[in-house]
Amino acid sequence: MVNELEFEKPVIELKRKIAELREFTKQSDVDLSSEIEKLESRLARLEQEIYENMEPWDRIQIARFPERPTTLDYIQYLFTDFIELHGDRVYGDDEAIVGGIAKFKGLPVTVIGQQRGKDTKENIRRNFGMPHPEGYRKALRLMKQADKFKRPIISFIDTKGAYPGKAAEERGIAESIARNLFEMSGLSVPIICFIIGEGASGGALGIGVGDHIHVLENSWFSVISPESAAALLWKDASQAKRAVATMKMTAPELKELGIIDELVPEVKGGAHKDPRVQADLMAQVLEASLRQLLALSPEELVEKRYEKYRKMGVFSTLEQFARTQL
Repeated sequence: MVNELEFEKPVIELKRKIAELREFTKQSDVDLSSEIEKLESRLARLEQEIYENMEPWDRIQIARFPERPTTLDYIQYLFTDFIELHGDRVYGDDEAIVGGIAKFKGLPVTVIGQQRGKDTKENIRRNFGMPHPEGYRKALRLMKQADKFKRPIISFIDTKGAYPGKAAEERGIAESIARNLFEMSGLSVPIICFIIGEGASGGALGIGVGDHIHVLENSWFSVISPESAAALLWKDASQAKRAVATMKMTAPELKELGIIDELVPEVKGGAHKDPRVQADLMAQVLEASLRQLLALSPEELVEKRYEKYRKMGVFSTLEQFARTQL
């Protein structure tokens, strides 16, 4: 593996030692099987200790890992007969958002997701997974098409945020996201969202208003990125780790707060360790969601979606708020 995470270094170093001993055994007559067994037992204990006691910042690092599976990876493993559709019919095609029609276990669905690159060249082509307005308008076009033909919508969220540049502002990035929020809230088909990496700000919400919101165990979902929050609060983006500790943005914390519906377990060490197995875990959650939501009428879907978002957060009177400030 080319990339390494800081907190994983003891595990990676031990794996290297085991690999070296195995190679030495192959090339010599020395039997080191007992030593290898001891190291493998130690490795199992070390992995359990590290991966079961991760700090929020460790999960943020896994969510940002360059080898983490993307939307197109999961489409490949979860769906059949995928046909990608392009363009917003207004300005152009934004490759930071991919979408189209496919089948999930024979059921026609519409699939939409943010797509980052696997290398520098692809990241530049896909704008590092940060959509322009035309990306959100493409997504909305496909969602309305799904609504027309009664296809459930599956959304994959993985973005640092919508692109904040001048061109995006000129073409109406705020309006395009707001329009998606408004339109998605009233669609009459099931909407199931998976946060598979980073879920930052309105960039995530632009395709993230769903009946069920599922978050992979080492993903995050927040109104703002840790670096931006740190820059606002302490005028220092390097305080991002400190911000993460207080923002309650990781999947376990979101589940505890009731923001998400399902915390999807990841393979040990993160989804990038075995994307196919990870997709199988997601397929189980997706199938259960579809079974539950397809049993509802269009009117019930919209009403329950409305109730879901009305219940989020804590409401207080001005008097109650004033008391908390004393």
